[in-house]
Amino acid sequence: MTLRLTPALEAEELLLDTRFRAVDLGKLRLRVDELALTAGLGQPRRAEFVLAMHEVVCNAVRHGGGSGTLRLYQSRDTLRCQVSDEGPGFDEGSVPRSLPELGASGEGRGLWLVRRMTDSMEVSTDTVGARVTYTMRLGST
Repeated sequence: MTLRLTPALEAEELLLDTRFRAVDLGKLRLRVDELALTAGLGQPRRAEFVLAMHEVVCNAVRHGGGSGTLRLYQSRDTLRCQVSDEGPGFDEGSVPRSLPELGASGEGRGLWLVRRMTDSMEVSTDTVGARVTYTMRLGST
């Protein structure tokens, strides 16, 4: 078990630290759902948390080099998911603020959805790749 302090100086427990590829997505969804349930995230928020994870991980596979790393943290009242990849990166400004039109590209709808479903979402670009982090408060609503 790894504990770290968030900027608010609240201890977090590392629940999961794993590399993934496209072939791992089904098992990863099940594992994150189990851990979110154990952490106390109730429905329908747990389903939204797992869907958000799925969207971010699929983006990492599609645009970030085919693989990535997922870390899941729990604090007293939040669950935080961090997904990083080794792709070209992007900035948070490229995530649409309103629902993107359906069109040829279809780009941006997944991260728009993640922003809408979660309590917070941030994007950062590392030296190599992007990192998307989102959080949800524990509880059912």
